[in-house]
Amino acid sequence: MHPMPSSFRRLIAATALLCCAAAQAQESPQMDLPRVPLTLGMYRIDTQVAATPASRETGLMYRREMPQAEGMLFAFSVPAVQCFWMKNTILPLTAAFIADDGTIVNLADMQPQTTDSHCSTRPVRFVLEMNQGWFAHKGFKAGARLAGPPFEAGR
Repeated sequence: MHPMPSSFRRLIAATALLCCAAAQAQESPQMDLPRVPLTLGMYRIDTQVAATPASRETGLMYRREMPQAEGMLFAFSVPAVQCFWMKNTILPLTAAFIADDGTIVNLADMQPQTTDSHCSTRPVRFVLEMNQGWFAHKGFKAGARLAGPPFEAGR
């Protein structure tokens, strides 16, 4: 297991301070999470980082729209089989389950307002949710590699 880069650990600490104040019974989208730029091939992705239990639990719930070049990166402290569902999530999404070095392990298309479980095929520490079809339309599959601060220690 590779340690997270110190700059990304600081971002996670800042996330903890922001999200805990918003951990009330939230029924509106969380829009104030810290952001980190990622790249996949020639594409830049502006990601909000959900790195605390409260921010990961809310995720992209209640969002009515999301720009095509935007996503949410869920960051966990240790690799595990990660499973996601779409309760209270209005947008159709694709989840990319990502290894420490930025390699996409598997992708899962998820339908809005469902409680079907979508899981990584092996332990991962990161999950990136994007608008459904974004990865397919750009030609990215399992094995493609993202770059950015969260993945620097894993290379």
